Amino acid sequence: MMELLFIGGLGTSEILLIVLALLLLFGGKKLPELMRGAGRGIREFKDAVNTATKPEDDKKPESKDEVK
Repeated sequence: MMELLFIGGLGTSEILLIVLALLLLFGGKKLPELMRGAGRGIREFKDAVNTATKPEDDKKPESKDEVK
C-alpha cells in the first residue's frame, strides 16, 4: 500500500474525525466540489513540476540536412 506523505502519522480515527468536521463545516453538497477543485490543483502542480524538471534532451534537434 502506498503511504501518502501528509497522512503518514494519522490513524483511522483521526481521518474519520477530519472528514466529519469537513462535512459539518461545508455540508454534503459543497464537499465534492471542494475535493474536485483540490484534485485539479494538485494535478496541475504535479504537471508543472514534471515539465520544469524534464531534461532538455527530450527536445528534437533541428535537422542539419533540412533543405530550405
